[in-house]
Amino acid sequence: MTNFIPIFPLEVVVYPGEHLNLHIFEPRYKQLIKECHEQKKSFGIPTVIDNKLQEFGSLVQITEISKIHDNGEMDIKTKGDKVFRILELIKDIPEKLYSGAIVNYPDNYEIGVPELMRKVMKSIHDLHEVLKVSKDFKKPDELLSSYEVAHHIGLSLEEEYELLMLTDERQRQEYLKRHLNKVLPMLTEMEHLKEKIKLNGHFKNLGGFDLNR
Repeated sequence: MTNFIPIFPLEVVVYPGEHLNLHIFEPRYKQLIKECHEQKKSFGIPTVIDNKLQEFGSLVQITEISKIHDNGEMDIKTKGDKVFRILELIKDIPEKLYSGAIVNYPDNYEIGVPELMRKVMKSIHDLHEVLKVSKDFKKPDELLSSYEVAHHIGLSLEEEYELLMLTDERQRQEYLKRHLNKVLPMLTEMEHLKEKIKLNGHFKNLGGFDLNR
């Protein structure tokens, strides 16, 4: 399916199902949000990386306008719907301050491998233990999707975007697995290094080496 959507480019990656709160202050986006809310329409958030608009983004729905400030600025709540790809950018729209795009929606195979997801989550739990952070995902490990955990493993914006472009849940699971297999040993080693540095200068209870052994 191909259609036109208004767009709100941001330096973020929004995944399907993700909740995102935004403060709207620019006149063009105040107009966009007002019209989308009144007409019950979705809008697109394409990712911006290094000041360049990327091809992929996520269609989002406005779930709530939480507050309208005296100056017209808004606090809104949104939820990611599905991934789109920009076919044509429409910078100027008659009587509109915002831009839009002709997009399509790539097929997205959303069924993953439960056993692989359990392995991914085991690594995520290990990562969080090393980092001393706590996160309750509120689901059994094997029922979680890559979209639900991707923001919680330290991916860069570029890596989050690479994940967004993958249209098969099994590929996304493998991507997370490779990332975790790469960073977890490095972080574990850093923690060991920090402990060694902390002990430097302390009295050490070490046994002497026996030369007669």
